[in-house]
Amino acid sequence: MSNNDSATPAPEGHSAPELPTNRLSYRLDMAMLLFGRAISWLWLATLAVVLTNVVNRFILGRGSIAVEELSWHLFGATMILTLAYAVVSDDHVRVDVIREKFSLRTQAWIELLGIALLALPILYLMAEQLYQYGFRSFERGERSQAPSGLPYRFIIKTLIPIGLTLVAVALFSRALRCTTLLFGFPRRIHKTTPRQ
Repeated sequence: MSNNDSATPAPEGHSAPELPTNRLSYRLDMAMLLFGRAISWLWLATLAVVLTNVVNRFILGRGSIAVEELSWHLFGATMILTLAYAVVSDDHVRVDVIREKFSLRTQAWIELLGIALLALPILYLMAEQLYQYGFRSFERGERSQAPSGLPYRFIIKTLIPIGLTLVAVALFSRALRCTTLLFGFPRRIHKTTPRQ
């Protein structure tokens, strides 16, 4: 990592320098990356369930509502639980056409304001309501409306706010990195940003 105050070196495939990291953001990023890598193995389970459903339905001629619902639930769970990984590894979709023209400090200001004024408050409001949504589902013992569908609908409904909370943690870490660049606090450490 460079010793200047601008940023860490650009990772492979990225042309712009990165935000500096600090001790707390580094630990949060590592936790999100490790969790995301572990959860990504669910994609194999999702693929296996989808293939089972396809074989059962189109080759053996006997479909299963429970297997079909399980494929939806696994897909949804894996997607929502790996969003924080995408934020930390900077692999999420963003429109970089205008952003690339700004200096790193301007980018950091835009990100910091966007995270603090928009993203975190919206994620807080969404997660608060969705935790209640999952809890109500648990209290009612909600299950699939299909007679042979899956029980325990609260599991998938609770994973949604958990995933959003993880995204909020990843964005909080990103905001800390912005403040390290802009204000020198928290103090930067000379470690490369955790990558995939």
